[in-house]
Amino acid sequence: MLNHYDIIIVGTGSGGSTIAWKLAETGKKILILERGDFIPKEKANWDPHEVVTKGRYRPSEMWYDGNDQPFKPYIHYAVGGNSKMYGAALFRFRETDFKAVKHYGGVSPEWPLQYEDYEPYYEEAEQLYQVHGERGIDPSEPWANAPYPHPPLSYEPLILELEQQLKAIGLKPFPLPMGVKLPQDFSSTEAPVILENFDGFPDPTDSKADAQVSCLRPALRNKNCILLTNAYVEKLLTNEDGDRVEQVVVTIRGERMLFSADHFFIACGAVNTAALFLRSTNSKHLKGLANSSGLVGRNLMLHHNGCLVAFTKKNNDSIFQKSLGLADFYHGAPDSEYPLGEIQLMGRNDPDTINWMGKTLFPDKSYEELKRMSIDFWLTAEDLPDEENRVTLKEDGSIRVNYKQTNYTAYEKLKQQLKKIFERLGETDPDYRDVKWGGYDLDISGMSHQNGTMRFGDDPAASVLDSNCKTHDLDNVYVVDASFFPSCGAFNPALTIAANALRVGEHFIRTVLSNEKMVSNKDQTMAS
Repeated sequence: MLNHYDIIIVGTGSGGSTIAWKLAETGKKILILERGDFIPKEKANWDPHEVVTKGRYRPSEMWYDGNDQPFKPYIHYAVGGNSKMYGAALFRFRETDFKAVKHYGGVSPEWPLQYEDYEPYYEEAEQLYQVHGERGIDPSEPWANAPYPHPPLSYEPLILELEQQLKAIGLKPFPLPMGVKLPQDFSSTEAPVILENFDGFPDPTDSKADAQVSCLRPALRNKNCILLTNAYVEKLLTNEDGDRVEQVVVTIRGERMLFSADHFFIACGAVNTAALFLRSTNSKHLKGLANSSGLVGRNLMLHHNGCLVAFTKKNNDSIFQKSLGLADFYHGAPDSEYPLGEIQLMGRNDPDTINWMGKTLFPDKSYEELKRMSIDFWLTAEDLPDEENRVTLKEDGSIRVNYKQTNYTAYEKLKQQLKKIFERLGETDPDYRDVKWGGYDLDISGMSHQNGTMRFGDDPAASVLDSNCKTHDLDNVYVVDASFFPSCGAFNPALTIAANALRVGEHFIRTVLSNEKMVSNKDQTMAS
């Protein structure tokens, strides 16, 4: 069979590329399918107007909200998936993120596994993605058996001063754990890379430790791994009994093709993974593939994310601002019994966004003046699962996302905490008095940190996947993107996606492939 493989992987983001790296060592014949193409290394990679305002690397497709109103999702179909554009802040989830926790919007459910089950895979993922950081500073951080692979990125002068001022008012700022591979980390005889346009931009220097650079590229050095780009997976086809997937229907540049495999790993992103399973109906799976629980596409979570920009009297000449975080309010605050979330410095906002914010606050100031005044923060609060927040398909097959915000009170309170911090800073530093605030909140179109649509668990009636991320209903299909999350914490999910893919890959190698090898050896012995 010309188009038969041992393993087919669909998607090349943090889950798909990481599982490809893990399985490449097995020598199995692996086909990796990516609906997008390589993002070219070009001058426009770092052009804010092209990348941010015009969305140069975003797809043109439209999704629909619960009222059937179209919107253009902020996603990227490319080799490396959304990690090509991510900010590479690679956090471990906290111990409490795996437990049931009460929030303003309800209860964040417990996972079937706990932090200790993930800890060794977090360590492996940090090595793989070259994480820079320092343990023992962040008051919310979980225990770890090893230090970060690399020391934290250095603070620029304004950020170093801000760190000291935050400490002086009793807070515990910490260096962000950043996934970057810099020549200066390994050699003093190479020219250093100076990071600037980073989160939200592709990186033509390959310094960003995205999924393609860190995992897919080394996986493809193995002759047993093949990548096909511009390969849109339309449908998964099962056997007659409906308990195994046998083939995928793929469109490559307008040509429909069939590929078969013994095992399948799906990692299209939480929305598109759910859509793929819903598209794959047949006589044995009338509600969608692997959907006996009725939960495929349900419990979509997006995180409450947004930006607050402090316009101060300081002169902020930082080039790479994304270096400092605050998690003092992660588990609550003096005026909040429930968790709020975390705050990070983010990369400098693009000129169009800063001018948009400044036109009402400071109508007479130029972009360069506004940039010098601005300090950009990114805030994240936990979204909670709700079965009515779900992915479905319209009659024409296009994606519909029904979503309403949960636990938004925590996000609003987190904003107030940041503003209070600057009020306190202004008591001793006149340059922080009378701060004016700009900003924006991500709405449904942001698709920020999408997860939860194929939750895992021990009960087939209450979950789609088992604890090893294999579908309950199918013997040979795994899901390794963020779809498996039962809850999402309030930290960036990429490292947890990668750690889980490593865990699932190890389980698959240790149990499934080893059992197949034993059977094969037994058959050979009997035949001889």
